[in-house]
Amino acid sequence: MTDCEERRCALPSCGQLVGTTEGQKYCSVEHRLEARRLRAERNAEPAHTSSLARSGRSLGSAAEPSARAPVYGLEPSAALVSREAPLASELTESRIVRRSPAAAAWGWRGLAYRWSGRRIHVTPSSAERQYRACVEQIRRDLVGPHHVAIVSLKGGVGKTTIAAGLGLTLAEHRGDRVVAIDATPNPGTLAERLVGSAEIPNTISQLVARADTIDSFAATLDYTSLAGRLEVVASDQDPNISTVLDRDGYASASELLGRYFDVVLTDSGTGMIHSAMRATLTVADSLVVVGTPTVDGASRAAKTLDWLTAHGHGGLVSRAILVLSCDRTSRDVDGRSLRRHFDARCRSVHDLPYDPHLATGGRIELDALTGSSRRVLMEVAADVADDFA
Repeated sequence: MTDCEERRCALPSCGQLVGTTEGQKYCSVEHRLEARRLRAERNAEPAHTSSLARSGRSLGSAAEPSARAPVYGLEPSAALVSREAPLASELTESRIVRRSPAAAAWGWRGLAYRWSGRRIHVTPSSAERQYRACVEQIRRDLVGPHHVAIVSLKGGVGKTTIAAGLGLTLAEHRGDRVVAIDATPNPGTLAERLVGSAEIPNTISQLVARADTIDSFAATLDYTSLAGRLEVVASDQDPNISTVLDRDGYASASELLGRYFDVVLTDSGTGMIHSAMRATLTVADSLVVVGTPTVDGASRAAKTLDWLTAHGHGGLVSRAILVLSCDRTSRDVDGRSLRRHFDARCRSVHDLPYDPHLATGGRIELDALTGSSRRVLMEVAADVADDFA
């Protein structure tokens, strides 16, 4: 192009002649400003926008407007706000607080950590990590009362011992209210194993008889005894009492205690056909079956599961926790065969080892148990807490 050739306006929508003046590209100041605005808009487009998108053309489809950055002062399009906004409940401590890995507290690892002035980080042993995992599981949030039934078809297998140890373990590690009921129709020993005395003035009979007058948590404490952090409702010990706890009586007691306690454990009577047992199974959310690793103890535990399945409690059986009390064992019994049988029928199987403190038959204190016994009770409590909703 020579200097004498006429030029046309550089704005694509115009095309008017602009004369032959050197450097003149637009026919007017307004068109120069319009071209500058268009260049600014093109520079504001996302870097990944293709030339087809900028021109409003696409292959095989009708032209669509190009995606552009939102203009200040205008409402963003629906496409830009389609993602749901985060909720305030997501700002939990576990999400926003950076925590260093937990240091050891047990054994030589814990000593090394403390001796270093907590400057040398020593990781916990596998046993300590397992213990902490059980504690975390036991402390799961619980919505509404949770009823746990401890049952056995045979007496003398350690059912009351398991009920007492489980109740003490749950109460020690949870911050809410836990109560254990001795629902044995005959004089039971749960309160004696927990409190150390069988002479308790108010028992479950008085609780049931005066249920209409109990309208607060404080009022329930007139009928319970404290063992550590666990409350216990004793069974009747007076041999002159002619009535026994029946279905309606247990239902009234469990409903009342469920109003004011978060976890309600029931040490049920021996056998499965007495009246109170039917009410116990009706309200139970978790089931613990107790047996022994012997021919008679294991067969009675298996028959307990058979009875429950036959009477419409198959759901409880499939989630049942089986505890084998090993205070009476024999090398002639194939323990692996026993475990395979019950593993196929229950959710979990635990062996409570012989413990000199439990063998005395006296008051149970968690601090006096062996480490193995406490570990098993922790695992049983963690399995129970797995049912917490």
